[in-house]
Amino acid sequence: MYTDTDCYEVVSQSLAGQRPTDEQTFNSINLLAEGLQAVHKAHPSLAGVEFSPQVQALVEQESLLAIS
Repeated sequence: MYTDTDCYEVVSQSLAGQRPTDEQTFNSINLLAEGLQAVHKAHPSLAGVEFSPQVQALVEQESLLAIS
């Protein structure tokens, strides 16, 4: 099981080109997204907090790969 720190590290390294953007990257983003949703529920004033444009681009890339 991955911790939030592991997920941050995987995504960060993928964005920096230090590791491949692979299933582990997308799994990490999904786990972080679940945590972000929990934060939004617990603290509605943080509802505007989102992933960076770079991470959002990876999410879109995953969606395109799933369609192909």
